[in-house]
Amino acid sequence: MKSSTAQYVMGIDFGSTTSKTVILDRAGNMVASAIAHKGSVSNDGAMVSMAEALQQAGITEADIARAVSTGYGRRMLDIADKSYTEITCHARGAVHLVPDARLVIDIGGQDSKVIAVDANGLVSQFAMNDRCAAGTGKFLEALARAVQVPLEEMGPMAMTAVEHLSISNMCATFAETEVVALLAEGKRKHDVLGAVHAAIASRTLGLIARVGKREPVVMTGGVAKNVAAVHHLEQVLGMKLRIPPDPQIAGALGAALFALDEITSPDHADEEDRVDTEMAAARCGTPTCTAKKPLPANVHPLHGPALH
Repeated sequence: MKSSTAQYVMGIDFGSTTSKTVILDRAGNMVASAIAHKGSVSNDGAMVSMAEALQQAGITEADIARAVSTGYGRRMLDIADKSYTEITCHARGAVHLVPDARLVIDIGGQDSKVIAVDANGLVSQFAMNDRCAAGTGKFLEALARAVQVPLEEMGPMAMTAVEHLSISNMCATFAETEVVALLAEGKRKHDVLGAVHAAIASRTLGLIARVGKREPVVMTGGVAKNVAAVHHLEQVLGMKLRIPPDPQIAGALGAALFALDEITSPDHADEEDRVDTEMAAARCGTPTCTAKKPLPANVHPLHGPALH
């Protein structure tokens, strides 16, 4: 996948529950995007999303000049020429979709990220909760099973909540126990689901507080398609969120844009790679990893606390 005459680049977001692929031409136009759900960090899912994107674009792997991966399984893809962190790629993709964005909220299958970007669209600060599934897609999936409601119906049902209830524990296991207890008390599913989404918004607000509220705010990730999650976040923030037409592809789009930089602006790509490497080292959190290189002075990582 290193042909100098190939006319396309590919970005793959190998996520914890879904895989997303975006293909751009050399002018930066998106010619294909695909999403595949094949289970937790599934290689099959990545292969399916790539195959669907190639078919959609009407091209083959031989037409790809450069491929960049991101996400949980980014280092598992032999097809990728390079990998970048989710923070870097989600910020890049979100700012491409919403150029004046200053804050990116990404709630994915396994983690939540809040990323502040500057006037140049570069990451200036970020906070994330990647040590438990609190308030993520996995959290919603667990509670959907507890309430016995299809995942796609949770948001609309939560929007019809009348009684104000509360979920005090954001650990998926304990929250599920609370949900079952509320249902056993005769509480309506709609009201319980309203409490679930309010709890997610409260949890996300804690991450936002670590970075600092600023606007415009763009929301990406699968949970951005949940109408109740968006509603409750807008309530606690006191401002409207901008939701791209396809919020799940932001990471893959960012990866594809980095791939494009590498073949059209090598010097710029080298600087992006340096900053991404330093961010990844600081995010690791182990003495060995953080000792490699200091984080750039203008980028500050803030991890959300682990909840058990």
